[in-house]
Amino acid sequence: MAYKFHTSGFRSALMQKIKSTKTKPEIAFKKALRKGNIRYRSCKKKLPGKPDIILFQKKIAIFIDGEFWHGYKWKEKKKRIRVHRDYWIPKIEKTIKRDKINTLKLKNMGWTVLRFWEHDIKKNIQKCIRRIKPL
Repeated sequence: MAYKFHTSGFRSALMQKIKSTKTKPEIAFKKALRKGNIRYRSCKKKLPGKPDIILFQKKIAIFIDGEFWHGYKWKEKKKRIRVHRDYWIPKIEKTIKRDKINTLKLKNMGWTVLRFWEHDIKKNIQKCIRRIKPL
């Protein structure tokens, strides 16, 4: 099957449909937390980086990162970006840098920061939940 190219207007409309909250992995993770009797809160906008989930009593901030947007295996994938490299590479590298800064800010505020990749949640959600329980 050949790759279908879209006009910039159509591509823009497609990109706008991509959600940053209430994604399928985030919803699945929250369901697993409820099933494990782990109390959580959603998205605290006042915290650096706006964590997807927080366990307020334990001061745990949880981020569920998308592989493309947050640069999973970035050194390898960076080489494979063929279209609009001058746009995507700086954008993703800026996101990676911002993630590191926000993680540091949260740690300096006394928070434990956990980051999960979307594929980890899809592949083995219970393993992710077990990382939280001992904390």
